[in-house]
Amino acid sequence: MQRMFLSAKIRDIRITALRPDYEGSILLDEEYMEKAGILPYEEVHVLNLNAGTRIITYAIKGKRGSGCVELNGPAARHGMVGDEIMILTYLLLEPQEIAGHTPRIVCIATKH
Repeated sequence: MQRMFLSAKIRDIRITALRPDYEGSILLDEEYMEKAGILPYEEVHVLNLNAGTRIITYAIKGKRGSGCVELNGPAARHGMVGDEIMILTYLLLEPQEIAGHTPRIVCIATKH
């Protein structure tokens, strides 16, 4: 039986833009995605610490080094520029994999 565990968490980042006319997703600096091991179009949970909301969407790769954290489409209604968020991913593990698992925790203090 597989069980769901935290795979990665990006913390201490802030929303830099909202694009409600886009079809959906969260655009992230490519560096942030690499540090957390998040792939383009992978499901992510976005937790807004200011609004107290949690949404599920997918990640899109943004320009490396740009610091971009942009909520798009319907996701854009769940935050404001400057809100502090966390991004989480999860994975399924077999019982024999659980003891050796450690999630990636990435702390990126943004100044936006």
